[in-house]
Amino acid sequence: MHTDKLFFGAAYYDEYMPYDRIDEDMQMMKAAGMNTIRIAESTWSTWEPADGVFDFSHLHRMLDAAKRYDMNVIVGTPTYAIPSWLVTKYPDILALTHNGQNLYGPRQNMDITHPGFRFHAERIIRKLMEEVADHPNVIGYQVDNETTANDTCTPRAQKLFVERLKTSFPDIKEFNHEFGLDYWSNRVDNWDDFPDIRQTINGSLSGEYKKFQRDLVTEFFNWQISIINEYKKEHQFITHNFDYFWTGVSSGMKTAVNQFEAASNMTVVGTDIYHKTGKDLTGMEIAFGGALMRGLKNSNYLVLETQAQGNLGWLPYPGQLRLQAYSHISSGANSIMYWHWHSIHNAIESYWKGVLSHNLKENATYREASVIGNEFNRIGEHIRNLDKRNEIAIMVDNESLSGLEEFPINKELTYNNILLWMYRALYNNNMECDFISQAVSRERLFSYKMVIIPAMYSANDDILLLLKEYVAQGGHLVMTFKSAFANKHLKIHHDDQPHLMTDCFGMTYDQFTCDELPLFKTAFDTDGAIVSGFMELLVPSTAKALASYNHYAFKDYAAITTNKFGSGNATYIGCYFEQEALEKLLVHIAKDTGIEINKAVFPLIIKKGYNDIGKQIVFYLNYSDSPVTATINTGGLELITGENITPGDVTIAPWNLLILEV
Repeated sequence: MHTDKLFFGAAYYDEYMPYDRIDEDMQMMKAAGMNTIRIAESTWSTWEPADGVFDFSHLHRMLDAAKRYDMNVIVGTPTYAIPSWLVTKYPDILALTHNGQNLYGPRQNMDITHPGFRFHAERIIRKLMEEVADHPNVIGYQVDNETTANDTCTPRAQKLFVERLKTSFPDIKEFNHEFGLDYWSNRVDNWDDFPDIRQTINGSLSGEYKKFQRDLVTEFFNWQISIINEYKKEHQFITHNFDYFWTGVSSGMKTAVNQFEAASNMTVVGTDIYHKTGKDLTGMEIAFGGALMRGLKNSNYLVLETQAQGNLGWLPYPGQLRLQAYSHISSGANSIMYWHWHSIHNAIESYWKGVLSHNLKENATYREASVIGNEFNRIGEHIRNLDKRNEIAIMVDNESLSGLEEFPINKELTYNNILLWMYRALYNNNMECDFISQAVSRERLFSYKMVIIPAMYSANDDILLLLKEYVAQGGHLVMTFKSAFANKHLKIHHDDQPHLMTDCFGMTYDQFTCDELPLFKTAFDTDGAIVSGFMELLVPSTAKALASYNHYAFKDYAAITTNKFGSGNATYIGCYFEQEALEKLLVHIAKDTGIEINKAVFPLIIKKGYNDIGKQIVFYLNYSDSPVTATINTGGLELITGENITPGDVTIAPWNLLILEV
């Protein structure tokens, strides 16, 4: 979605404030160059304190203030945190999960299939829309918040799952065969005898239930979107704040949502990105999250939440808040929205600090946010709606993610770890990329010079055949270990591995192990790189070995191969090894593919895009506490200072940046 400005602001909750200061807050926001607030998503019990009793006084205070101060408003539906009276009315509304019965207190603790939940959720959405849809400052709606199916395993949800299986497998014998349920006498010969899913030892069946839960999320979004569409104006958008796998920061793909499918009926993708900061700020989480969100609809996206001061340990060094903001924009974001404007004084997120601290006064974070806001107002038209034109794509897949959860390599080597291993190698060498799914169109797939596929454990024949055609027509495919191993039901193929791809890669294997040993005979200058965690013993036919194992037991096997297939090339990485060696390998492959590689490496990160008038915008971002030298190949206008930069070397200060309009 293209926007006429960069949206800059914060989540705002008048109902959380210890005293009335809404005008003071709006005045401070305006002075900081902010133009947008995000409201309403967390406060169902405020809008409806008792069943059928509605109080929107705080809502209208915020809407009226937004109108007085000309602030845009994004309204969130409040359905992710249910009021206590709803649990009293429907005790079974709380989800039964793999970990047992949920209790009231945390958010997202309900069964989203529960008819009582749906009735009351629809009622509050409609009441809210009646209050806000005609307000002139409302620009869009956020459905729910960081949604999953909350691992609902209630009898109701499991019955829906069985009905779905019955539709997919009219012959129950076919179902038993496909899922291998003869093992340990797990056969189901009557649908009425279907056992509780929570204790299944069958990874295919467990993976299928996870897929079902992901589809519940997509259906839930589409249900809310259909209601909002009855009220929204043509200019108002619908979004959602997608998040990521959580390791204390946003890190990798989320198992519980098929984000590509879930975003299909939204106007624009939104996201919540939280990341390392201080000495650990690299910008990688920001870039990864942005590339993934941009890929969902192949378009620009909105950052609906990111940190200001944030969680304990996230306080940015001077200059980092500004660097982070431009890091989002350089990835294709059209907004920066902080969680949240003010630090709150009660409850679980009291120390998840906002722009303002607990005293609600101007501080260093606010002053740096003011620099950002006023720069956005001055140069925003040059850097909004960036069109990213990348030559490399990474193909990701939820079924493969859950497949490696069901059939793990080991505790450390997860799907997300393999994915981030690959992405980090690109990022550190300024090789920007897009994300695509297995549902990618032929036209889009074939537009990339190089497609990387990490651990595509689960794949049906149609995508594998399309990938072979991509290579035959001149593309370069890079695939890692544990790919093309099982079908979409996680049933392992019984032909030579990798399934259907042995001629494309010019090799096969039938043995693999975990060990720690060095590589040798590498074609990319990494002799001695240590393999750790996993290794497949590749047997080339037509392929050339790029690396082999430096161990007497495995010296006859290849570790990495490349093969000419049709007009293209296919490289297979059969083991997990050191990050630096992977970076050298991918640079080697990219150069061989005809992709231009910038000599600059991390901590100098370079991102590019084209603005609304077709001019190239180049961001030079310094993620370090020391000055770095950037080599400017093509001069241009530095947007922040207004200076003309000529080709040559330029010094960029610590935690700072340059933006060239070429």
